[in-house]
Amino acid sequence: MTQVIRTAAELQEKVAGWKRSGILVGVVPTMGALHDGHLSLARAARAQSDRVIVTIFVNPKQFNNPEDLTKYPRTEAQDLALLEAEGVDVLFAPQPEEVYPEGFATTVSVAGVSEMLEGAKRPGHFDGVATVVSKLFGMTQAGRAFFGEKDWQQVQVVQRLVRDLNIPIKIIPCPTIREADGLAMSSRNVRLTAQDRSRAPALPNAMQHAAQSIRSGVPIAQALEEATAMIVAAGFGEVEYLELRDAETLREVSDLSRPVRLLAAAWLGDVRLIDNIDV
Repeated sequence: MTQVIRTAAELQEKVAGWKRSGILVGVVPTMGALHDGHLSLARAARAQSDRVIVTIFVNPKQFNNPEDLTKYPRTEAQDLALLEAEGVDVLFAPQPEEVYPEGFATTVSVAGVSEMLEGAKRPGHFDGVATVVSKLFGMTQAGRAFFGEKDWQQVQVVQRLVRDLNIPIKIIPCPTIREADGLAMSSRNVRLTAQDRSRAPALPNAMQHAAQSIRSGVPIAQALEEATAMIVAAGFGEVEYLELRDAETLREVSDLSRPVRLLAAAWLGDVRLIDNIDV
């Protein structure tokens, strides 16, 4: 049975006991509303760790839009049942005051890789991510952390954070899990209307089209322009960005001499979808 723990002190006491026995601890940080993408991370953690902690914390510091924070789905009882079925050892679900107690005054900021794309569109978002991830790593004392590649930029931010601050944890990126029609799984997908849900696969489809075009020699700007037009024609609203970037630094690229990633963010109704693919 999955044990629910809500305080850092109780969690650290349990983890300390595990570590005294030489047990390797894996953690999967989430904001809840779990889907099969999250569960794939739990399975990876189970395969590569002796004990698995899944955290559920809807982090207010990474929402630059208060309305988005309010609307974010919270389904802890359902999530717990899913985690028990996966054999997760601990669900760590702290209250906001446990993570950010009165007087909390520290912000962790990762320069460079956090400043473009999502960072430019959502000011303060990655400061919130870096701060809460630092807290969760300290609270759980895990040796490995598992993150989905759907949030590619987030993975790069976390990897830079760990390297720069010498945090003794190994970051394990895991492949994006998709629906049968290609849409990347996301907790926000449940907010799509039935009509918009039917349109949503146009985003990954257009991205695949752009990737194939770029690989075949079509100029990058032309391929991205054609893919953007496809997304809009499918019924999307604003395409905030569709860009080819260096896979690690996320800097702009003009050729395929280094590993690159195609990243996108677009609005469908009042839901903002993000995605990325290898090129």
